[in-house]
Amino acid sequence: MTGTAEPSKVGHEEGSQLSFAAGGHVATVEVDLMRAHAFAALATLLISSLFGTIVAIKLVQPEFLAGAAWSTWGSLRASHTQGILFGWLGNAFLAFLYFAIPRLAGRPVMSRRLGWWLFTLWNSAMLLPGWVLLAANLPQPWLAIKPLEWTEFPLALNAVTELCLLLSAVQFITPVARKPNDDGFYVSSWYVIGGLVFTLLAFPMGSVLPQVVPGAIGAAFSGLWIHDAVGLYVTPLALAIAYYVLPVRIGRPIYSHFLSMIGFWLLFLAYPLNGTHHYVYTSIPMDTQRAAIAASMIMGFDVILVVLNLLISLRGYGALVWRDVPLRFVWTGIVLYLVVSLQGSLQASMALQRHVHFTDWVIGHSHLAMLGFASFVALGAVAHVWDRTATCRCHAGLMNLAYWLILGGLLVMVVDLTAAGLVQGGLWNSGASWMESVRASNSYWWLRTASALPIMLGFASFLAGMLTQEQSQSAASRDQPPSRGPLPQPGNG
Repeated sequence: MTGTAEPSKVGHEEGSQLSFAAGGHVATVEVDLMRAHAFAALATLLISSLFGTIVAIKLVQPEFLAGAAWSTWGSLRASHTQGILFGWLGNAFLAFLYFAIPRLAGRPVMSRRLGWWLFTLWNSAMLLPGWVLLAANLPQPWLAIKPLEWTEFPLALNAVTELCLLLSAVQFITPVARKPNDDGFYVSSWYVIGGLVFTLLAFPMGSVLPQVVPGAIGAAFSGLWIHDAVGLYVTPLALAIAYYVLPVRIGRPIYSHFLSMIGFWLLFLAYPLNGTHHYVYTSIPMDTQRAAIAASMIMGFDVILVVLNLLISLRGYGALVWRDVPLRFVWTGIVLYLVVSLQGSLQASMALQRHVHFTDWVIGHSHLAMLGFASFVALGAVAHVWDRTATCRCHAGLMNLAYWLILGGLLVMVVDLTAAGLVQGGLWNSGASWMESVRASNSYWWLRTASALPIMLGFASFLAGMLTQEQSQSAASRDQPPSRGPLPQPGNG
């Protein structure tokens, strides 16, 4: 590692320092709420991953857990995707926001009582009842599984989800909007506001409109939400984490505030059009399809700018990335963000769609986005807040083990599914029968199932790391970032 960390400079280049990273006063942090959401995140991650593993098993052993409504492939897949989006990532983002917003805003979150209402509604009135209703598979329209990707929970629970999104906006945007921190309006604050506001508006569009608007128009709205869930909720909050954690842990400002703002505005201007590229070669008007493809290409350039800005900020700190586990999680997520986004931009083109549409290539792509980019950044966020909170235990060795297990399993899964997709696409384009492609996929599906084992062990190891403290590690030393030069005061960043 070269260079010297300068914590007093953390923030925007040539701009105001972030006072909390330099040892300044930190507003009251609702540590109990942060801990509750973090543990809920890891618990639901394990449950959701178990659902996904069973789904993978049923592809190669269709009779596994057969005979009940709750154990059907469709019901379990819906439980897996909704659990990952709202249970795992939703709770992880909320845990990070309880830690970061008092620092970014210079004041506490809106209300502790509101926080506990939000926690209860999010987990006990939305997620758990959602899983129960997916398992029950009731025929009533308001309680039935919706055939809409990333919003399969019944319509009755969508009202609860929208209420939770509204409460999140009130809880976290209000402190920032009242008056920006004296340090200036940092880029993470922009992404938090953008993500919470756009999701609040986009969710009913994707969850309700496709149910009442018929045919291709409804499908187009559904396609928009498929990507709005990823691009206007998951991506902004993951980037808010990256722009926060990276400079704080190395003690150096982000390379370019200008590039960070270009990346922010391009994301929210171009991404809402992306989702319709799921319906290339369909009855949706060609102008709409072409607009979605163009927006996908623009997003590729946007991601290059964002990732370049973040990685250049780490120049000279390569050795630190491999020693610092939270930093390595976030760094890996950012690298995978570049890979999956460029893959998505190419995948949106008609030339490539012709070969990979509806194949396992797309499944590999989605796992690279949600398990690779989003989950690695979210795991880094949880590790960071745990590392910087004196009342939390943190075992770096177990979290390091978790990193390698999850990364290894992810790479095996994505390479396997990508190869399977190319084989399937080749057979379909050759005119071979559907069952021939199923038989050809069988060995790939077995390997996909096996890749779940190290991933599940990695999640369990990470949770164990949150419950265990290394014997030689004091709380004070844990609160200091492992970088050279002057360090922030314990717990501030």
